[in-house]
Amino acid sequence: MRVDLIIFDCDGVIADSEVLSAQVLIDQLARLDIVVTPDDVRRDFLGRSFPTVAASIRDRFAVALPDDFEATYRARLLARFDADLRATPGFAAMLARIDVAVCIATSSSPPRVARTLAVLDLADRFGANVFTASQVARGKPAPDLFLFAAARMGVDPAHALVIEDSQPGLQAARAAGMRVLQYRGGAHLVDQPAADEGFDCWSQFPDLLAQMQVRA
Repeated sequence: MRVDLIIFDCDGVIADSEVLSAQVLIDQLARLDIVVTPDDVRRDFLGRSFPTVAASIRDRFAVALPDDFEATYRARLLARFDADLRATPGFAAMLARIDVAVCIATSSSPPRVARTLAVLDLADRFGANVFTASQVARGKPAPDLFLFAAARMGVDPAHALVIEDSQPGLQAARAAGMRVLQYRGGAHLVDQPAADEGFDCWSQFPDLLAQMQVRA
């Protein structure tokens, strides 16, 4: 089937943000004498909403996080974004080359994705076509968010292509009955083994999309 909609994850796909997020989380947990490593973050937290991450930390370390833990994390992360956030290499140039409807479906909070797109000067490109886990009952790896995004965009899930970086996102796309490619060009996946069919550079993507359309 033809691809009529491309659903992009945000963090680690559009924004090269996962290393920054991990650094902020690791530092904040260290202040509570909780030690996690970048590998821990990649394995256990990548692609999941912050409430899910916080619940996992509480269960794993048997700790009660401070009431302001999430608010403090988000404030520190957004400040880091303002200073250091960049798009994944070549994303904007790729976006200008494709002629298919696009949207974002992310586990990030609405304020975080809004700040991300503003910093990257992409807010106008996506407009209202930005959907977050806060709008559905179950986050990734459940299919709810991707199905919600496709419904809001008026596209049959079978005609949607998801671009994801994380295992929960890849699982969610498959559960939604959508095609999926893993983007592996984010800094957090350097030297990591491929988890699914995918690509490493945005310059490759228009040709991959064209091949899908020809086969359809």
